[in-house]
Amino acid sequence: MNSTIDLMFWQVLAAYIFIVILLIIVRVKKIPREKEIVIATIRMTLQLILVGYILVYIFDYPNPLITIALFAIMLFFSIHNVYQRAKLELTTSLKRTIALSMFSGISVSLIFFVFLVLALSPWYDPRFFIPIAGMIIGNSMTGITLGVNNLLNSMQTQKAQIEAALILGAPPKIAVKKLLNQAFDAAMLPTINSMVGMGIIFLPGMMTGQILSGMSPLVAVNYQIAIMLGIVGSTSLSVIIFLHLGYKHFFNTRSQLL
Repeated sequence: MNSTIDLMFWQVLAAYIFIVILLIIVRVKKIPREKEIVIATIRMTLQLILVGYILVYIFDYPNPLITIALFAIMLFFSIHNVYQRAKLELTTSLKRTIALSMFSGISVSLIFFVFLVLALSPWYDPRFFIPIAGMIIGNSMTGITLGVNNLLNSMQTQKAQIEAALILGAPPKIAVKKLLNQAFDAAMLPTINSMVGMGIIFLPGMMTGQILSGMSPLVAVNYQIAIMLGIVGSTSLSVIIFLHLGYKHFFNTRSQLL
């Protein structure tokens, strides 16, 4: 098995040619995205460098409190990102529901994965805990963002249909059942598409990274299958909790649509 390839500074710098190409394309096409592309590239670079130095320290001096603190920070920023990416204004109660849903779904899945699937010893080993938590949080964030936006949009555009169902005597849960199913389907679609294409269309990031680091492809496959199933569980659980609790904020105590 070949050893890992340690990229030199100039090799990493050479990769930025793709950003230059992108900037040229948007300039020629007169698409006003140059500033966003530059800012995103700079942020990505600085954030990853900073995280790299932080992880070096954490890996050298593992501590359960530091691991939990880092997980909490990652979760906090993911929840904040969902708020920022919501296409419609969120009420305080909806924000609380989003936070509760993400915390519950991600925590349950991560605990199950760390203690039962991987059986980490110690459980707070940052070399495993942090990357796995990052993948689970990131995918759950994407899923619940899609679920939130789909539900908010449907509650606004299909208000007449919901009110008609309520007039006919349907309780709120039945009146919005179709909308909830559509929101759940939209939230899970990216994850399902990823599962369908893995191995044939593309090699997922975790598996690619392990292979590049010198691990056997068969071992990498086992890890990838396990983490993908953990991601599915986390995303589905977070989204279903949000939808189950979230729709109630659109009705008053007399089951009237707000």
